[in-house]
Formats: sequence, structure tokens, C-alpha cells
Amino acid sequence: MRNALLAATTLAAARGAVAGEVPGALLTLEVSAPLPAGFVVSALPPRFVLLEDGQVFVGGANSVGAGRLDKAEVKALEERLALVRKLPGLGSTIAFGSAPAPRSHLLAPKSKLDVVATGDPASAPPALRPLANLVRDLSSFHHPSLRPYEPAALLLTVKEGPLVGGCRPWSLPVPLAEALAGPRTVSASEAPDWPTGAAPAAVCDGDRRFVVTLRPLLPGERP
Repeated sequence: MRNALLAATTLAAARGAVAGEVPGALLTLEVSAPLPAGFVVSALPPRFVLLEDGQVFVGGANSVGAGRLDKAEVKALEERLALVRKLPGLGSTIAFGSAPAPRSHLLAPKSKLDVVATGDPASAPPALRPLANLVRDLSSFHHPSLRPYEPAALLLTVKEGPLVGGCRPWSLPVPLAEALAGPRTVSASEAPDWPTGAAPAAVCDGDRRFVVTLRPLLPGERP
């Protein structure tokens, strides 16, 4: 499980769609860098989400881990956010180095932080180290409480196009024509044998080919 979650550090990519609003989120981090060929960036789960009650979610390329932090651990993260908030000259967009990737989006509404950072955190100048270290730690976050998350709902997205390899027939509860019109939410129980996250499924319908993704939705998330 740990390896699958840490893989997102190198597999995350610039997402074509921003994750939906998660009620009660204290802190959200999304990280972007090149994905393997064939993966769909818009279907990546958020890299890190911390809720007010201590629930934590860590997203990989295909799955999400869920756990819980104790009050002291949440407070420690809030103190780090407060330190970042006080950095002199901190703007909404900063660069750790000259490279355009990785791209990290740190959002903490309660702490009044909404920062997009580019470049490797290891290349950050001393003045930005508190932010760079926080991004680094959250990007590779692990906690002993993490277990595989079983979402209640998935965000279904369908685009016409080919994928390498074979394909499967359409078997999801939403009509294919309706799914093509725009993203739809489906119950996870209605898609038990479909891949989730950025790894897509290929669907055949006559001579037409489709790329299908199912992004796990977090509790209460409104895409």
C-alpha cells in the first residue's frame, strides 16, 4: 500500500480538471509531473487532503489511502501552515527553482493559504524552505493509520479515442451517450471491476473506441 501511495510523487501530472470541493478540508495538496503514456491526468485523486476531524486521504495514481491523525499531529501541521503564512513576500505563485515541474498547489482555507509552487522543493532558496519542506513532506506522506479507501462514489468521464490494447463492452449504469455529454457520478458498487484513478479503461462500441476513467470521490466531495 505504501509503495502505491508514494508512487504518486513521480506519477502525478498536471490535471485537466481540478478536484471538487471537499467539505471540512483544512489542507489540500495537488502535485503535477509527467505521467506514464496512456494515463489520464484529470482522473488523478488529490495528493493529500486533511479534514477538520483529523481524517486524512493520500492519493496515488490509481487509488487513495485513508487514515486519521491525532489532535497533536493536526496541530503540528497547522503550526507549519502558520509559519508558511508568515514568510516575507509570499505570493500566490512562487518558484523553488527554474524548472516548470513539478507543480504543487497548496490550499489551506483556514490558514488563508492558496499557493502554486513550481520546481523541485530541494532547490528552494533558504527563505522558502518552510514551504518547500511542507510540500516535500506532504508529497511523500505516510502514516501508520493509512488503509485502502473504498469510495462510495466515482466520477465517470468518457472521451472518444483509442488506447493501446484490448477493450471491454460498456456495462456501466449510465448510458454511453449520456456519459459522453459530460462527467457523471456513479456508485462504486456499480463499477466493481473497472479501474479507478488515472489508469483508464478502453471501451468498444461498434467501430468506435472510448477512453473511460473513474476518479474516486472523497466523502462529501462535490465535483
